[in-house]
Amino acid sequence: MKVTPEHNERVAKLTFASVYPHYITKVEKKGRTKEELHQVIEWLTGFDEKRLQTLINEKVTFKTFFEKAQLNPNAHLITGVICGYRIEEIDNMLTRQARYLDKLVDELARGRKMEKILRKAK
Repeated sequence: MKVTPEHNERVAKLTFASVYPHYITKVEKKGRTKEELHQVIEWLTGFDEKRLQTLINEKVTFKTFFEKAQLNPNAHLITGVICGYRIEEIDNMLTRQARYLDKLVDELARGRKMEKILRKAK
């Protein structure tokens, strides 16, 4: 599936605060915790819990969220299909970064081990 410019624009304008509660619901429904979700978000973005809460309160867009992030150097190891898109084939960097986060949340909800989610060296 090809990502359209309209899709990229929607992702850029979406606020992190509007999606965050869905992330919590998704992982908690599958027996994972908010703390584990925060660990995954911090691994990807570098945002600790306090900084994350500030960004939520400011209702930043995904564009701003990822502009402020220090993306993990191993983020490129996040591959596969999420929301019908193959992550490694997404040209738009912001959309790819948003899908990285979606994929990590999905892996957490599916019960994958944390060291695998965080792409730790073996």
